[in-house]
Amino acid sequence: MYILLMGPPGAGKGTQAAKLVDRFSIPHISTGDMFRAAVKEGTPLGLKAKEFMDAGQLVPDSVTIGIVKERLAKADCQTGFILDGFPRTLEQAAALDSSLNELGIELERVVNITAPDDELVRRITGRRICKGCSATYHVVLNAPKVSGTCDKCGAELYQRADDQEATVAKRLEVYQDQTEPLITYYRDKGLYSEINGLQPIDKVLDDVVNSLRGDRA
Repeated sequence: MYILLMGPPGAGKGTQAAKLVDRFSIPHISTGDMFRAAVKEGTPLGLKAKEFMDAGQLVPDSVTIGIVKERLAKADCQTGFILDGFPRTLEQAAALDSSLNELGIELERVVNITAPDDELVRRITGRRICKGCSATYHVVLNAPKVSGTCDKCGAELYQRADDQEATVAKRLEVYQDQTEPLITYYRDKGLYSEINGLQPIDKVLDDVVNSLRGDRA
């Protein structure tokens, strides 16, 4: 099953991706993972991406699309994948279609997990990370036993700069600007499903699985 998973920061996309991996035994492929793997393997495209990343620049579409195509061509993607974080623009969506066509793969579903901005801000700004072991907490949803201290290793917890309210608001604004055209693009293809991310985790999963079986919204 070839799935494109969409959703704003904080919608629970990562949680659902992990559950879908267990359910369907297909790989979860995120843009960040692809870049890191390509750099680690020292592929020509990976080395090119590293040049831009080391310079603090965005990796251009030509390189990103090449890395995506290389990853999707690997053996573990022959029976399906969950693609996460790509495409982000209409140009990338068209390039993905072309790459999948060359690989003989047809995208089957595009699932977008949504939630209101105020809830997304609440979820993200409450996130805390351990400085020692990188364990993740939430001040409300998954609070440590001792405020500001990791349950696992006792190290201090901190809030990432990306999780501060002003930054989160900007991230959501950028995401929405990029996503709206993609929603129309995939809806016009008859591939699009939208799932309410405010529901309990297991209910979100049930709705996602039902959409993959043909119940599209």
